[in-house]
Amino acid sequence: MTTTDPVMPRARRRGITVSARWKITAWIMLTTLLLLVVVLVTARNLSLRDADVRANNDVEQEVAELRRFAAEGVDPTTTRPFTTVERMLEVYLSRQSPALGEVMFGVIGGRIIEGPSDGRLRLITDDPALLDVMVRGTATGGVLDSGAGAIRWGRLTIDNLGGAAGTFVVAVFTQPARDLVDRTIFTITMVGLGGLMLTTGIAYLVAGRILAPVRTVRTVAADIGESDLTTRVPVHGRDEIGALAETFNEMLDRIESAYTTQRQFVDDAGHELRTPITVVRGHLELLPDDPEERAKTLALVDSELVRMGRIVSDLLMLAKAEQPDFVVGRSVDVAALVLDIESKVQALGDRRWLLMEVAEGHAVLDPERVTQAILQLASNAVAHTEDGSTIRLGSRYVEDAGTCYLSLWITDEGPGVRPEDAATIFERFQRGGGPADRTATTRRSGAGLGLAIVRAIADGHHGTAWVRSIYGQGATFGLDVPVGTATEYSTAPADTRPITRPVTKEIP
Repeated sequence: MTTTDPVMPRARRRGITVSARWKITAWIMLTTLLLLVVVLVTARNLSLRDADVRANNDVEQEVAELRRFAAEGVDPTTTRPFTTVERMLEVYLSRQSPALGEVMFGVIGGRIIEGPSDGRLRLITDDPALLDVMVRGTATGGVLDSGAGAIRWGRLTIDNLGGAAGTFVVAVFTQPARDLVDRTIFTITMVGLGGLMLTTGIAYLVAGRILAPVRTVRTVAADIGESDLTTRVPVHGRDEIGALAETFNEMLDRIESAYTTQRQFVDDAGHELRTPITVVRGHLELLPDDPEERAKTLALVDSELVRMGRIVSDLLMLAKAEQPDFVVGRSVDVAALVLDIESKVQALGDRRWLLMEVAEGHAVLDPERVTQAILQLASNAVAHTEDGSTIRLGSRYVEDAGTCYLSLWITDEGPGVRPEDAATIFERFQRGGGPADRTATTRRSGAGLGLAIVRAIADGHHGTAWVRSIYGQGATFGLDVPVGTATEYSTAPADTRPITRPVTKEIP
């Protein structure tokens, strides 16, 4: 027995959803926080080390100053060199302004001569062991631990003056400086946290602005339905987000084009195939037993099936016209192309075909599509004229608004096109016609798609399909294909410059 794991609901598989906006904000916040921590730790360590270095320098400086003062100083009351160590220490200490945590004192015969102090001298004098190390120890300086923290100290013994020898001690409590560093770091930390909150808020707002087009893309994608593919994402700026919006809009254009083509094909197929299917079905249901009538009915059914095949082919052709590779241009000898078309039109019907003019030179176009368009125009001319009537064709170069066009045309002697039909005759399923062309119309079995194909081929070449007609006096249908600027053609070498050569040649 085969078992399968139960399918988890989609929402449960997704887990907790966190928006990209919050992810960006969180990453910026974490990065900034990490940087702040690194800066604070580094700043504190450097500041503490600097405090210790300053304490050592203060001790060395005070010892050096006292040594120099003992050698060079004078008693202010006598203006003569000091005669006793006691007097020299009293004068020296009275002139000092100790730094933060700094203590200086002298010792003569067990008596302590105090200098200016913030009260920390008691922390030394009240600790006999600590005082003994500083005054009588073998070391003359170093670092000692006390109840108030580490002490960096130094000692100088003076015995080169009159009277009893004396000892000078300078000590620096480093804890006050370390406390100052910690308070500074705390202040910086508070300011940094405030900056972090501000940065987080700004990052949230900026991320929202940057991701706004993405949210718009999501909204547009959610709003798109079968009935509306026209919504597009507004494009702002030329950055990656703007490029994303442009790419998304281009994708929507392709989807809309494909959907429109598909819907048009389905609508057209349903519209045009309904009648021949009904005709075939009706005749098959009433198929007679008489062999002759049966043959006629089957011939009619075959004719309708051929018509259905032609309709499907035309619809497929129009659907392909929406594809970018519908027209593939290449350099073509225009005269050879026209002569090739000339050789093919005579098979379309019993008409008097006249080639009136031929454009010579080379042009970039799709010869297969152009041939298909002109043969379609020729077929229409045959369908709207009587046997033996004259149909003229030709090609020429024309200029319009600085652009040179290759114009290929077909002129017939049929009923022409009514003015109200001329504007829509190249639309799908527009056959035109009226009382004057009723006879010819009865011979046609087209679905009104031929001229739509001609226009699609013209559009694929960025050209135009046109008709000129006086109703009741025939019509001229043509196809204009741009082949370059007028300046390019007017300045081309004489042996390669495109020309239009008049001819009057009846096609056998």
